[in-house]
Amino acid sequence: MDAATLTYDTLGFGEFEDFPETSEPVWILGKEFNALTEKDDILSDVTSRLWFTYRKNFPPIGGTGPTSDTGWGCMLRCGQMILGEALVCRHLGRDWRWVRGQPQRGQYISILNAFLDKKDSYYSLHQIAQMGVGEGKSIGQWYGPNTVAQVLKKLTVFDSWSRLAVHVAMDNTVVMEEIKRLCMPWRDYGGAACAEPPGWMPKHNGCLEGACALAEEETALWKPLVLLIPLRLGLSDINKAYIETLKQCFQLPQSLGVIGGKPNSAHYFIGYVGEELIYLDPHTTQPAVEPCEDSQVPDDTYHCQHPPCRMHICEIDPSVAVLPHTRGSLPMFELVDCQPSHFACSVDVLNLTPDEAEIQSEVRCGQAHCTTDKAPFKGNFPDVRGDVHDFSDRSERFFDSEDEEFEILSL
Repeated sequence: MDAATLTYDTLGFGEFEDFPETSEPVWILGKEFNALTEKDDILSDVTSRLWFTYRKNFPPIGGTGPTSDTGWGCMLRCGQMILGEALVCRHLGRDWRWVRGQPQRGQYISILNAFLDKKDSYYSLHQIAQMGVGEGKSIGQWYGPNTVAQVLKKLTVFDSWSRLAVHVAMDNTVVMEEIKRLCMPWRDYGGAACAEPPGWMPKHNGCLEGACALAEEETALWKPLVLLIPLRLGLSDINKAYIETLKQCFQLPQSLGVIGGKPNSAHYFIGYVGEELIYLDPHTTQPAVEPCEDSQVPDDTYHCQHPPCRMHICEIDPSVAVLPHTRGSLPMFELVDCQPSHFACSVDVLNLTPDEAEIQSEVRCGQAHCTTDKAPFKGNFPDVRGDVHDFSDRSERFFDSEDEEFEILSL
């Protein structure tokens, strides 16, 4: 546990390697940069991502629980980062930039408040840890990828300001019928519109001043979607046939990034340059933050202000997430209109408890996309594993039975 914990005392910012001078393109969450001429733009983009790390001295979780998540909360923090990116794209836009010391917009303050380490913040460590108890995870226990995905899916239901729809696609298959039900809940099974209550409007949570009102025509068409697609791309190492496809996932305009890791070693991958992945590391312990009297949040520690970390793409565990399919690369999942007949369980499978849906211990990954106005899928993607699966026990493939064996990547 101690070996996995980096603090400001043990690792000074001056020890981080500077960004490489290279003519190869740099991709950060759907944006392309030139490292030779746009280094400042690259660092500004990275710094603008929300950076959630270990914290200490926050109120005890559950009233009597831990006051720090050092050593066990890295995957939870990565989950916060990928969801935080979705909220930034939702309310501020992908081109929004954080500038140190400048007054921030109300929407930004509302987003940050949702992640503060206290029990009444929507996506706080306290909420994630306590919601995980219902999924069979004790407070202080390391989470695997599927548990994080399930908990975040449940927590977003309470955020009526953002009104995100979170969907976790299983068995390498994205079922459009399931997504339409989730993103257009006012329509019945046959697609006929269901009437909204007279004068219905979404309620705004968080800071009302920063509330970004949803246009009436927007809510009538499509709920913003965060899509996670767990995939398996290898056993002990990533299959090199998937490397180029993994890179392509960072080129998607809808990309939210990739989270992955084993116990005490989860990271949030946001891009690549050459054969190296660019990531934010949650393994830094910082003091908990309290809002000021004027409701502003001291936010310097929520943005990584040093050159981002990098690792060779072959060093990651075999869990990646990819949507694009180009010639010479392998597709990652199958896209179907309706739920195949061999899927025995319903779309409510994600609400099962771990005892009802215990997943086999294997290496997995996940992909996430954020869309705001319409479904972003076209075409068909064949199953790349090449073998025949019995999907009758699909419900048994969601939750982690041994998180120690897992690594997730969620884009």
